[in-house]
Amino acid sequence: MQFSDFDHQVRRLQRRTFLRKSGVGLGSLALSMLLSRDAAAGVSSSSSKAAGGPAATGYRGLPQLPHHTPRVKRVIFLCMAGGPSHLETFDYKPELARLDGQPMPESFTKGQPIAQLQGQELRALGPLTKFAQYGAGGQWISDYLPWHQKLADDICVIRSMVTEQINHDPAHTFMNTGTAISGRPSMGAWINYGLGAETDDLPGFVVLTSIGGRKGDQPIASRQWAAGFLPSRFQGVEFRSSGDPVHYVGNPPGVSSALQRASVETIQQLDRRHRIERENPEIDARIAAYETAFRMQTSVPELMDMSGESSTVLEMYGAQPGDGSFGANCLLARRLAERGVRFIHLYHRGWDHHGNLARDMTTACQHTDRACYALINDLKQRGMLDETLVIWGGEFGRTPMFQGKGSEPGRDHHIKGFSMWLAGGGVRGGTGYGATDELGYHAVENPVPVRSLHATMLHLLGIDHHRFSTKFQGLDMRLTGVEPAHVLRDILA
Repeated sequence: MQFSDFDHQVRRLQRRTFLRKSGVGLGSLALSMLLSRDAAAGVSSSSSKAAGGPAATGYRGLPQLPHHTPRVKRVIFLCMAGGPSHLETFDYKPELARLDGQPMPESFTKGQPIAQLQGQELRALGPLTKFAQYGAGGQWISDYLPWHQKLADDICVIRSMVTEQINHDPAHTFMNTGTAISGRPSMGAWINYGLGAETDDLPGFVVLTSIGGRKGDQPIASRQWAAGFLPSRFQGVEFRSSGDPVHYVGNPPGVSSALQRASVETIQQLDRRHRIERENPEIDARIAAYETAFRMQTSVPELMDMSGESSTVLEMYGAQPGDGSFGANCLLARRLAERGVRFIHLYHRGWDHHGNLARDMTTACQHTDRACYALINDLKQRGMLDETLVIWGGEFGRTPMFQGKGSEPGRDHHIKGFSMWLAGGGVRGGTGYGATDELGYHAVENPVPVRSLHATMLHLLGIDHHRFSTKFQGLDMRLTGVEPAHVLRDILA
């Protein structure tokens, strides 16, 4: 079709009508861009990679980043959604065990924020399992986590985390965005925006939520991995944990490559015209999303093909690929990391233990303990752990006080002191940092606000959190905000 004919057609057809009737979907524009790029390069992307040539030239981050030499290339965040009890995992409190069943000293709790126990009689609840020291550094780890006991020399346990939000959704929002205000960019989006991905064939930020939590666990809202006021191309892309990870990854019936090719030039012209008429950055973001979506038609099936994984690796993770479990998602996280995804966020729900703490801790740890061990060791064996930061933890901890009924004790939400761990490049494994008081209530030694965790994560990626901002509503907005935040240099190797 000649350009003059095209102008005539534009006057007669609305763009959306054309797209609807063409039947080719969103992949056509991406195909055009892909073909144009490969033609200019003189080789296909697959042949270029096979020959050891440069990767496709997509978005690779802001030109001024990194600020300094990065210690890691990527982050894998293992979110134990619901708030795991630090008092049954990494924070051993013999004094709490001694006070078990006795009134909680008022000096600890007076005037403190409490979620569901407010106004009730507060009684101390000792740890429901045994602890012992492991590794060269003598890390205290409970019997609920036998596989973590083997990781004692690989992880740095922060026992003095504090947060500002005492209920689940705002606490997740705070952990993910550095603020309880909805609509702000998530940490994965910030990192994707700042550094880009190392791949053009997959999103730079992928989210997985495992199957296998308790029935009735609270949902995780998709805005937890949103881009906020950043361009939408940087938001997390959720992969389904079972079945096809992405809907409509294949061509619809009746749409052939020939049909796509025949439509490419027309769609290109339509989009150029639309972009000229409306200067909207979201158009470019949408084009980039379409291009990634087209490439995923090839990359996602390859990603999910586990036939190349050895039986030893599959057994180590303790899960069948594609079964939706946390173990399968950890294996998928390693494969995503290998392929250049910058930020991988795994959610496992099932840690909100207001009652039946012993039973539900057993279940949650059985679902996740071995897989965490497998992921760390798999990354280590492949030489990837030194360039990966792995973070484990929930949105808050649990109270030292009893909640529940009779023989089925639980613990309430707690924000004044809880535990998380870090492993990988730049982190001193086999160490602990900070401490709570003798009952596990207040962080009393080296308290670590969530924003300082963010600052440390950015530092390991080569980003100075003070200098990493973007304008929004006239303000210089940062992941770490304007509240005090500092890099945890004592935990760095």
